[in-house]
Amino acid sequence: MSSIHSITPEKLSRLIGTPKSPLVIDVRTEEDYAADPRLIPGSLRRNAELANGAHEFGARPLAIVCHKGAKISQGFAAYLRNEGASAEVLEGGFVAWRDAKLPLIATKHLPKRDDRNRTLWVTRERPKVDRIACPWLIKRFIDPHAVVMFVKPSEVIAVGERFGAAPFDVEGVFWSHRGELCTFDVMLEEFGLQTEPLQQLADMVRGADTARLDLSPQAAGLLAASLGLSRMYADDLEQLEAGMLLYDAFYRWCRDATEETHNWPSHKAKN
Repeated sequence: MSSIHSITPEKLSRLIGTPKSPLVIDVRTEEDYAADPRLIPGSLRRNAELANGAHEFGARPLAIVCHKGAKISQGFAAYLRNEGASAEVLEGGFVAWRDAKLPLIATKHLPKRDDRNRTLWVTRERPKVDRIACPWLIKRFIDPHAVVMFVKPSEVIAVGERFGAAPFDVEGVFWSHRGELCTFDVMLEEFGLQTEPLQQLADMVRGADTARLDLSPQAAGLLAASLGLSRMYADDLEQLEAGMLLYDAFYRWCRDATEETHNWPSHKAKN
């Protein structure tokens, strides 16, 4: 029987990738994590030491994940609720998510985290398409607390080396274009996020980013919106914040609304 403080894998999978997703906290033991070092999208790894408290998570709802949804996640979530957190346990834990064949993040290429447990990423300033799409993907599916740095093109590699940030969407690095694939495609492939909605979004991104607007009927609209945002905002981080909403909308269209049409007038008089 489900608990009032639990969430099913199916419900959590519908929330992940959206602005209203709970923060997923993976508290599997080191032994269980070593046996399968993949993560539910958007997860943060934490030990289940109660002394850590809930303050670091802010007011965001939490979904606590251990191996099977038993004593570790149950106890940790109950403790956090005593501190005022909204904390649910993933029913069946990591095993139930994995057995349902829901997406899991491959972690071997994730950059090292800083002392605040955030991944750091760096790319060229004045983004247009790929350099907004990739941060959106990172923040929605990889690391919600990720830090994205926009710097002069000539300084991307040096900044990455100096600050431990992963460079992306520049030549000669791991996270970059490969053949006909843009960086967004590469991230989906390497992280194991090749779901149907994200693949459809990738077609749009690739078409807009590489001037192949025939790849997707929506690519021209994405390009127009992206170029418009780049003219509206002089500050790259402000543009990224606005772009997050844009990609949230396109993602939800890809996932939920591709068959929906809109006609005008909405009500026609009957003869």
